[in-house]
Amino acid sequence: MDIRQITPTYFVAPQLDPADMPDVAAAGITTIICNRPDEEVPPPFQADAMEDAARAAGLGFVRLPLTHQAMTPPNVAAQKEHATLADGPVLAYCASGTRSTVVWCFGQAGEMATDDILATARAGGYDLENLRPTLEAIAQAKGGA
Repeated sequence: MDIRQITPTYFVAPQLDPADMPDVAAAGITTIICNRPDEEVPPPFQADAMEDAARAAGLGFVRLPLTHQAMTPPNVAAQKEHATLADGPVLAYCASGTRSTVVWCFGQAGEMATDDILATARAGGYDLENLRPTLEAIAQAKGGA
């Protein structure tokens, strides 16, 4: 299990195993956000199995499958809302943790400086410099940083 910290309350990971959930809970995570579409994984790793395991470990569970095409402003806002309203640290997962980090970055655009967003992602192990133009465009559209 490769959990990477993006912020004090937002963590990302590659695909989790249902057997990981007790360790995730023991690490202090309170909510899992599944950003992995079921079509990408076999049934033992699909959202139903993951949710059952998460709930059995006392974790909250949110389904928000993301693909490049599904990385829309409403989904970015939903991810941010789920992370913000959680009653503790959140762990978002996908295939590699990249999508879960990208959606966090998009949610911060216009609220944090682009350099700070990219530095935060880089510190978590994700070099997303290629997102700079998109982050700046989102920020400009929001009238922010």
